[in-house]
This record gives sequence, C-alpha cells and structure tokens, in this order.
Amino acid sequence: MSNLVWPRKTRELQNHHFDSTVWNGFRFRDGDIIVGTYAKSGTTWTQQIVGQLLFNGSTEVDVGEMSPWVDLRVPPKEIKLPAIEAQGHRRFLKTHLPVDALVFSPRAKYVYIGRDGRDVVWSMYNHHANANQTWYDMLNDTPGRVGPPIGKPPESIRRYFLDWMDRDGHPFWPFWENIRSWWHIRHLPNVLLIHFDALKRDMPGEIRRIAGFLDIAIDESRFPAIVEHCGFNYMKAHAAKSAPLGGVFWDGGAATFINKGTNGRWRDTLTPEDCARYEAVAREQLGDDCARWLATGERPA
Repeated sequence: MSNLVWPRKTRELQNHHFDSTVWNGFRFRDGDIIVGTYAKSGTTWTQQIVGQLLFNGSTEVDVGEMSPWVDLRVPPKEIKLPAIEAQGHRRFLKTHLPVDALVFSPRAKYVYIGRDGRDVVWSMYNHHANANQTWYDMLNDTPGRVGPPIGKPPESIRRYFLDWMDRDGHPFWPFWENIRSWWHIRHLPNVLLIHFDALKRDMPGEIRRIAGFLDIAIDESRFPAIVEHCGFNYMKAHAAKSAPLGGVFWDGGAATFINKGTNGRWRDTLTPEDCARYEAVAREQLGDDCARWLATGERPA
C-alpha cells in the first residue's frame, strides 16, 4: 500500500448545508468507517447496515445519533468534533462531499453508495417539499452560511428535476462531479462502491459483502435479525432512530424522512426526451462504464 497514490484535498466546499473545513480538524482512528453518497442514494440505509453489523443486530442502534454527518455545517465544528472524538465504539460517519473536498485517510474504510440520478431527485423532492420551518431556519439563519439561502421547491416535480439538470444539482450541490470523483478511486483497497439497486435485489448478499470489506465477522445466529433490522419496513417503523434528531425537520416527522425506498417513480412524469437528455449527459459526464453502473447497479470493473 506504500506505493499507492492517495487522494488529496484540493478545495473547500461550503454552502447552506456544507462546511468541508470540519474535516481539516478531524483526527482519524484505524478502522473508522465513512459512508459517502451524493445524497438521497441510500445513505441512511447503509448507515443502518453498518450499525447493525457493528452492534450485532441490536435494536438500540440509533444511527441518527451515533453516525453524524460530519460536513453538515450545524452544529459547528467546535461542538461536532469533540462529540465524535468522545465516541468509544468503532466510528461510522457520513459525508456527502466529493473526494477532492474531503480529507481522505488510509486509516479509514470508505463505503460509497450510488443511485440513478432520477431516483435521487424524486427522493430529494420528498425530502425538500416536506421540510418544515425549523429546517429552513437551521440551514439559512444559523451563523456560518456561505452563499445564498435554500428556498422552497416548485410545486412541479418535473420542474424540480429540470432545474436540477440545468443547474447541476440545484438547489443542493453538483451531482456529476460527486459520482465521478468516487468512481475514479474505486480501485483503492479501502474504498467499496455499492449501489441502491443491488441492495434492493440482494440485501443479505450485499450486507455480507459490506461486512467482508469492513472486516466484521458475522455472528450467523444474529444474521437474520441484522437483515430484518435493515429492511425498509423495520426502518420505517423505527424511523426516529434513523432520521436526524428524530425527524424534527420534516412535516410528518421521521416517517417522512424514511419515505418509500422505491425506484422508477420518475417514469410516469418525465418525458422520453427528458430521459434521453439525462442519459446522454450521464454518459458525457461519467463515461460509459460509470454511467452504466449508476443506472443499473452492475458491479464496476
């Protein structure tokens, strides 16, 4: 591993959500686990899987509390970093940053989750359209915001998708560079790419794959409980232990945050021209192999 070229941070990314400078003061430990996605791609699902593997199927794992989003700018790093440092268990944390805005460590293991961008937008719209005033106050009015505030979404989800396409991730953050940056480091020994569709097709098999990558020995007597606790129905019924702060930022609470867990809802709304444009941009931005992986979940070469 001494001959490997490790990614280096080359920029900061700050907006209404992000403060990438939090990572600059982060002290890694051997075995830290970083769960990464663009967003709305199965992040919480993967955090739940990791938590269940680490704690052997316990019903007491509260990933919303135990697995914080490090680069979210609230609470500020002066509060967040000491809280993470105080954790005594094997830490599993969350990021939505592209690789070049992240402090990358050979001491950590990185699990990155991909999902078709159209499914991402449909999930993101539910997240955004059901956000309450507390969410807007936190993101827009707390000290440290860089750039414009985030506003309310349009009523039309198709309009939301077209804005997201036209302005590359608006009103959140750029999409294509995020996917591309993680795809480019997929061959590193401490990086595992997984896909939302693969989790849907064979969750027990993907859980075993994640466990092997993280060097977590599975207690076979507890594996059925681990699988059950990572299923959508269980997570929906126990959503307060998955959503940030128990779901206080969304109308309908945590059950809104854990929404449907389904793909393809865009098929009844987007036109054939919309889909053809998305697919052409995906190939242009990502290349054929990465675009195919993002659309289908086929294992990357």
